[in-house]
Amino acid sequence: MRKLTYYVAATLDGYIAERSDADPSGGLFAIGQDYIEFVIANYPETLPVNARQALGVTDQGTRFDTVVEGRRSYQIGLDMGVSDAYPHLRHIVFSRKLAQTTDVEIVASDPVERVRKLKAEDGLGIWLVGGAELAGALYDEIDEIVVKVSPVTAGAGVPLFAGRSGAEARRFTLTDHVILDSGLAIMTYSA
Repeated sequence: MRKLTYYVAATLDGYIAERSDADPSGGLFAIGQDYIEFVIANYPETLPVNARQALGVTDQGTRFDTVVEGRRSYQIGLDMGVSDAYPHLRHIVFSRKLAQTTDVEIVASDPVERVRKLKAEDGLGIWLVGGAELAGALYDEIDEIVVKVSPVTAGAGVPLFAGRSGAEARRFTLTDHVILDSGLAIMTYSA
């Protein structure tokens, strides 16, 4: 069975963006050379198409063959004129508002049901890129969290999981960690 991995950047106080429409790669998360080298070596498939081209990355990666994201997260790319940031992956966007397109697969139905079907298929892992609402909806389906903890606090913003107040706690086990010279900590937790 395939794993659903929430691979995401977060601040020390648990925010993934300053506001719901903010590009998380902007002001909060400094992208240093050590981080770029780490991603190219370990998660090349998570680089969006523009970064892959600029960095000369052609490695398809070995972790994920599918990426899922919510409409707000997807909108950030659309606003920059990119209709499919991950053409090298099967790209699924959950939205009840977006029209169907040939660039990505738009799914208007229940994300839990769709992800369970994806997990039952053959293939590599499934990457949950965000956002917080989709992560909240898929909370019980997440098998692994890889959180890139940036040495900064936001004070407020978009939490790792939205809409989970009163949700039952889940225990994860630390299975790996990498601390970069820039102070970024990449923590891997398994359910």
